[in-house]
Amino acid sequence: MMRSSCAALLAVSLLLGACTTTSPDVIRAGEAQRLSTVQDAVVLNVRPVVVEGQQSGAGGVSGAVIGGIAGGSVGGRRDAGVGMVLGAVAGAVIGNTVERFGTREEAVEILLQLPSGERRALVQAKALENFTPGEAVVLVTTGGRTRVMKAPTAATAAQPAR
Repeated sequence: MMRSSCAALLAVSLLLGACTTTSPDVIRAGEAQRLSTVQDAVVLNVRPVVVEGQQSGAGGVSGAVIGGIAGGSVGGRRDAGVGMVLGAVAGAVIGNTVERFGTREEAVEILLQLPSGERRALVQAKALENFTPGEAVVLVTTGGRTRVMKAPTAATAAQPAR
């Protein structure tokens, strides 16, 4: 019974860690209803990158606990201590690896040219929008975080309320 509880704890902690995202299509609650700064830019280049996964330690700790319990139940009473230590070490390594790979994200690095001629690069998680060189975009900055989105065209720009 104890093993299944620990396994469930590990699964839940890893799933919660995997739920975090840096997607520009997901807005954090703290960013809602805040005025953002918008700046025009042009895309110079786009290349795929990977944002390395997080290592909060939750995967390693959970893995160590589960591995220690599982290792302690292997063999007789005399071997339980050795099995517990080996199980804890192996569980920590496995849990840490699962957490790191479970929180990796595919992303894009976007090289941008600002109207001033200045060039900037920004990495953001892959989104619903795909960017191409020469395309007009806007940089939306809220609370120190910037995301790139396609610039509205004259046909799609909002008309003033009547």
